[in-house]
Amino acid sequence: MPSDQAKAEFAERLKFALRRSSTLVKGATDLARLFNLRHHTASDTDTGISVQSTHKWLTGRSIPKPDKIETLATWLDVSAHWLHYGSPPADPFKNQDEEDKPLKYSPSPEALTLAKKIDTLPEHQKYLIAELVTQFYGKKPK
Repeated sequence: MPSDQAKAEFAERLKFALRRSSTLVKGATDLARLFNLRHHTASDTDTGISVQSTHKWLTGRSIPKPDKIETLATWLDVSAHWLHYGSPPADPFKNQDEEDKPLKYSPSPEALTLAKKIDTLPEHQKYLIAELVTQFYGKKPK
């Protein structure tokens, strides 16, 4: 059973992902309606997720089951692992081949200072920086 802190942290990540989504979601009712349009179950008798359930997700009182987290992650364009647990299991932008190659140019002192500052940020803020860079590049940087 997830702890109260884990539930609250999930709620914050969900709200963050909803805010950065291109679809406007005003609350639990919108979330339930839009989620049900995207989530398909094997059971014909399943009527979908209730507004009460999405309200519990948003207020940190529950965490959805893995199949629902997958639907949310796909819809909101985030990793299911990040949505459920927070920081990713590995840096999504690390490329082992690139790591082993020497740099063509030495980084500038400003670039090193910026990298050091970014490295001291909490994981969720590093994620925001990575997302910002992704927006500028149009895809994940290599």
